[in-house]
Amino acid sequence: MEPRFFADCQARVAADLISGRWPMVVLYSLAQGPSRPGELRRQIGGISQKVLTETLRRLEHNGLVERRRYPEAPPRVEYSLTTAGTDLLIPIRALGAWADTYAAQLPTENKP
Repeated sequence: MEPRFFADCQARVAADLISGRWPMVVLYSLAQGPSRPGELRRQIGGISQKVLTETLRRLEHNGLVERRRYPEAPPRVEYSLTTAGTDLLIPIRALGAWADTYAAQLPTENKP
């Protein structure tokens, strides 16, 4: 049987962009507008500074987030969504709505 989903399939590439625990959460948090890393950490909760930084760098590298550095002392950095990042909120919100509908049926770490 031939594979149906190749390694370079666009759907797989897109899924890889937001795979993991935090990328969709960070993108959703940035939907409110540009934010500094400290603000994002407070909004998200449960994410370490290291993981937030890694996630933001990955999202920036993939063209979903842009980083703006202000020439101040001390330097100030803000992150905001690119057009692609903003458009990606559509399926992220749809997935959230699906999760709300089926939350009671979904397994969690605490359920057997």
